[in-house]
Amino acid sequence: MRRCSWVCLPSPPILVCLLCLALAFRPKHQPPRRTHGGISDTMASEGLQLLAFTLALSGASGGLTATLLPNWKVNVDVGSNILTAMVRLQGLWMDCTWYSTGMFSCTLKYSILALPTHVQAARAAMVLACVLSALGLCTSVVGMKCTHLGGDRHTKRQASLAAGVFFLCAGFASFVPTVWYTKEIVANFLDLTIPESNKYEPGGALYVGFISAMLLFSSGIIFCTSCTGRNPEAWLSAHEQQHIWATQPEGRSAYHLKDYV
Repeated sequence: MRRCSWVCLPSPPILVCLLCLALAFRPKHQPPRRTHGGISDTMASEGLQLLAFTLALSGASGGLTATLLPNWKVNVDVGSNILTAMVRLQGLWMDCTWYSTGMFSCTLKYSILALPTHVQAARAAMVLACVLSALGLCTSVVGMKCTHLGGDRHTKRQASLAAGVFFLCAGFASFVPTVWYTKEIVANFLDLTIPESNKYEPGGALYVGFISAMLLFSSGIIFCTSCTGRNPEAWLSAHEQQHIWATQPEGRSAYHLKDYV
């Protein structure tokens, strides 16, 4: 085991990602299509996709943060007095200890086979969730209606559906390890054979992972449903044609029939 006195977790390059995404977006100059509420269909669809992309970006950042954080479970040992109190944190990649004197030390987990089964599964699932989230973000940029990429509308719908599937899978991959890890913590806490000093409680990383999974689920549902809508131009043309035939006078139709006879 290698010990380090201080650990600085790498932060995701959110600014670089946002800069690259800003270059792909453009304002759309399209004739408005009015709905019952007076808002165009295109603006409503683009707004939903932007909301879904924001949720997905937040969920992906939260999933990466939860994967790296060392506080998946926490144990607070006060001891005989406040001067000997310490907080023990255990994560997927390292175990850390914080002392009341201000010292903070972490131990990296190098051996994979020595870890419990639920920790190994949580590692694999969270890494898979991060990869699927990244693929979903890249695909959603292509499938969004307010970007240069993607080509025609059919291609954008396929990319939007693929992004929704990626986000749903990423949310499921992030949801399963958080629930399983919480179940193990609760089972050990309720076990009477385990000493009180070895019992842990759920840490903040579990809550971050669970919320990130919900955000990814919501984003995936929005992207999947946004690509299944009917073509608004075809619907409007069919609706206008039915309206013309319904408002046409009967005498005019009979007059045209006499001409042909």
